[in-house]
Amino acid sequence: MERWELTAPCHFGLEAVLKREINDLGYEISHVEDGRVSFLGDARAVADGNIFLRTTERILLNVGSFRALSFEELYEETKKLEWENFIPKDGKFWVAKASSIRSKLFSSSDIQSIVKKAIVDRLKQVYGISWFEENGAAYPIRVSILKDRVTMGLDTTGVSLHKRGYRKRTVKAPLSETLAAALVLLTPWKNGRILVDPFCGGGTIPIEAAMIARNQAPGRQRCFQAQDWKNLIPRECWQDAREEADDLLDKSASADIQGYDLDPEAINFARENAKLAGVDSMIHFQQRPVSQMSHGKKYGFIISNPPYGERLSEQSHLYGLYQEIGQAYARLDSWSMYLLTSYEQAEKAIGKDADKNRKVYNGMIKAYFYQYFGPKPPKQGER
Repeated sequence: MERWELTAPCHFGLEAVLKREINDLGYEISHVEDGRVSFLGDARAVADGNIFLRTTERILLNVGSFRALSFEELYEETKKLEWENFIPKDGKFWVAKASSIRSKLFSSSDIQSIVKKAIVDRLKQVYGISWFEENGAAYPIRVSILKDRVTMGLDTTGVSLHKRGYRKRTVKAPLSETLAAALVLLTPWKNGRILVDPFCGGGTIPIEAAMIARNQAPGRQRCFQAQDWKNLIPRECWQDAREEADDLLDKSASADIQGYDLDPEAINFARENAKLAGVDSMIHFQQRPVSQMSHGKKYGFIISNPPYGERLSEQSHLYGLYQEIGQAYARLDSWSMYLLTSYEQAEKAIGKDADKNRKVYNGMIKAYFYQYFGPKPPKQGER
């Protein structure tokens, strides 16, 4: 099978988590940059990336990369790429998205139209035709320009990978599934340890944790754009990857995972979503304020995304809320706490500096993942 370079975009600040996931799948990393990890693989790697990776938004098949300082250069260099190796004569293709950061070419609409024209002119010449019916499989193209370096990729995913298919009901400003999974993977939490999210909303963090505990591949029950690319990805690649996902699924797994929220509607949504994800038996959802958070066992984990207070009207209530978080955490013996928030006075209100924090971008919002480390539980046989 032909070997390609594939690129997996992710939230800024979570590249190391995604890199570890790709390494665990057995693929070689080619390079890492802000918000994306590239790796080498064949057609099976496309299927594996889409089905198994928890923290990326999509898998792009890289067609080529070059430097361009003008639209003329963009056209000529795009036309030089061997698009016929990827897009068949009847393929439907368009530039689905163009992004530009710190580059001379910055107009997304102009970039999209010029790239499309260059590809059309190339394929007209190669296939000896003057008109494309475009009645075959769809090949959406994504263009990224960073510091004048242009990267062209075919989108093998289609609908973003954060849409696992279980979140039919949601609350306002929900945490994405990919970010929720990354937050869990950034902690030492393992199945067998308690996990509580006191601001669970629609239940995304508890559900993603339960899926990790079950070794449940996030993409095992959904479809992808490249499934129609018979010229590039043999059908057996998808079949084999799904069979492996089914074999790895631990249906007997159990866990002590809890989600609280003040909003009764959010709790109802969370229960529905957990059921659709197939993990409802592993999570206990309850309407409860953070001030009433308690647990009789040691060595548990709080992993949560508390309110940020993006509106000015909410700011006055935040300090007291984070004080309640700190007071509840102080009552939990030997627990660890991990909070993603952009609230700048979080540590002061909690009453304790975090042992570590990590900058993470939730969309365009700069936030910090505050990490409070509890002691490790004694090994079996130790007092």
